[in-house]
Amino acid sequence: MDIKYLRISLPVSAALLGVLVIAIWLALAPAGDVRMRVPVEPEAVASRPVELPVQQPNEGTLIAGPGKPADVEGSWPQFRGADRSNICRGVNRLVPSWPEDGPRVLWKLEVGEGHAGAAIHRGRVYLVDYDRDKQEDAIRCLSLADGVEIWRYTYSVRIKRNHGMSRTVPAVNDDYLVAIGPKCHVHCLNAETGQLVWKMDMVEQFGTVVPPWYTGQCPLIDGGNAILAPGGDPLMMAVELSSGRTVWKTPNPGGWGMTHSSITPVDFEGERQFVYCTTKGVIGVSAQDGKSMWTNTDWKIAIATAASPVDVGHGRIFLSGGYNSGCVMLRLTRQGSRIETQEVFRLNHTFFGADQHTPILYEAHIYGLVPPKGQLACLDLQGNRLWTSTAANAFGLGPFLLADGLLLVLNDQSGTLHLVEAAPTAYRELSRDKVLEGHDAFGPMAMASGRLILRDLTTMVCLKLPQRPAALSRQGSSLPGQVAAARPVCSPAVRTALLDTLAGSLR
Repeated sequence: MDIKYLRISLPVSAALLGVLVIAIWLALAPAGDVRMRVPVEPEAVASRPVELPVQQPNEGTLIAGPGKPADVEGSWPQFRGADRSNICRGVNRLVPSWPEDGPRVLWKLEVGEGHAGAAIHRGRVYLVDYDRDKQEDAIRCLSLADGVEIWRYTYSVRIKRNHGMSRTVPAVNDDYLVAIGPKCHVHCLNAETGQLVWKMDMVEQFGTVVPPWYTGQCPLIDGGNAILAPGGDPLMMAVELSSGRTVWKTPNPGGWGMTHSSITPVDFEGERQFVYCTTKGVIGVSAQDGKSMWTNTDWKIAIATAASPVDVGHGRIFLSGGYNSGCVMLRLTRQGSRIETQEVFRLNHTFFGADQHTPILYEAHIYGLVPPKGQLACLDLQGNRLWTSTAANAFGLGPFLLADGLLLVLNDQSGTLHLVEAAPTAYRELSRDKVLEGHDAFGPMAMASGRLILRDLTTMVCLKLPQRPAALSRQGSSLPGQVAAARPVCSPAVRTALLDTLAGSLR
């Protein structure tokens, strides 16, 4: 066949075959309208309804739990206890040495990241917590017996991880509970049921500036009022627990802001006042009407004030802090109708200070942790340091509490609890036990009915501390049949050694 003929016939045949296929497809295709597709205008896209679930903010939800209050006496109703001394008052009868397996663990539970301590009242444990998954603050009521939740009250608030989240201790009495959340939301709830009584947003209502690392101020219940320091307009205020009504306000013309410190009640010349460390100084206001009684601008910490004032008595107020601020003892004096402050002594931060926790006043001596390592130290009221623990016995930013003449001190990283004699003679450790895994164990302790509650960043634990029988008393023990008045006087160290022997024979 001629090659030239094939080059012409093959393309023509292919074209005819293509036309035939298209004709058959058109004959078999179903009838219908054919519309041109054109680009959609951006406005049309925006106006289309989007079928996505809408997350409504939780304005406040109460959730009941199966827990039951413990049938025990004792109360730790607010930050640093009933009188804000951080001393567990009443009969404790603590054994000055622990068994090999340490104090008994009653219960343990996971909590949201933070450093919020507990309050204890009527067999219940109250805690300000945070639920990261739901982005909610959670005010929780737990059983002191087993840690099972009795109720929780939640509300929406977005918080980023910032050296922990929740860090305040609620205040509670027989009827009401008051809590301040990380972003200055205040809630007053029924202490038994968790029902909302009133709430306020200090940022929105009073212009409060949330401190770095979120709110550290713990509310104070004084009689029938909650005492708060918004650090805006007003500087301080009293709010009636039963109604949320403002009882009095303290003006704030200088714009003194909120810190991590908490309000301390102080009695001076028969008059009650509330003392608070602000961003620009210290103020004392009348508990009766909130009027400013005195101010001091020589004590302020540029970065953060964490420790609260300590009422030393006789018009003396002890202030301490971190960030190289050290400490100072002030004395209030009355000059006619005015109250003025005089500096008794000031100590360098390497000598005595308080990065995190407020020192404890006990039997005319002050106990606290000295920055930067957190060595335990004892100070007299003239500013003399009597002793410090060694660097091997340092506690970082760990909390401490005093009961029955004994200091309970927690190492903030190892989670080891130390039992130390509270005496001005020397540092004397009596027992120690690892009770937590550690990692940022900064939260304040709480103690009632021989039960000690403490936490690290994510775990809370309740311990039952060993106690002596009622026949033995820490302040001079006597065996049955002996006359207490006839016992010889001995030093604290000798007395403790005798008690160790007696307690060991009773275990």
